[in-house]
Amino acid sequence: MAELTTLARPYAKAAFEYAQAHQQLAPWSAMLGLAAAVSQDDTIQRMLTAPRLTSTDKATAFIEVCGDKFNEQVRNFVHVVAENDRLALFPEIAELFELLKAEQEKSVDVDVTSAFALNEEQQDKLAKVLSARLGREVRLHAAEDATLIGGVVIRAGDLVIDGSVRGKLAKLAEALKS
Repeated sequence: MAELTTLARPYAKAAFEYAQAHQQLAPWSAMLGLAAAVSQDDTIQRMLTAPRLTSTDKATAFIEVCGDKFNEQVRNFVHVVAENDRLALFPEIAELFELLKAEQEKSVDVDVTSAFALNEEQQDKLAKVLSARLGREVRLHAAEDATLIGGVVIRAGDLVIDGSVRGKLAKLAEALKS
């Protein structure tokens, strides 16, 4: 995984810099998301690994699948990625692009898993607290997991705050073992 991220980073950075310079972050985000989805299709993956196809053939087929959803700049980007035999990296490229976009916009996606459903008021209050702590606009994504017993687990990038009963019991068990 780390190797794929390393390979994808220069492409994501180049796409981001171009999109930012031309005030096209949202359209590029959508087009890279589409490219990521297309690259994960089983038929496309077989085509990408076909030794008899040239990089131009692969790029052309890839672009044809996406139809008119790509603008000319993204088509050129697909050709460059294909020339280096990196079309399979589009999921990583799109993910890194989104991280760069979120950094630019001073926003962060936060996943909150709770033992019970959070109502709108609780979600709003939690989003405000997290926004103040992280210094960014927070986009909250709530989910339920009854195995937590109680409390919440908050994930924002590589930050994890485990306030669940299950997590506290696991820490207690670990402390008792040592």
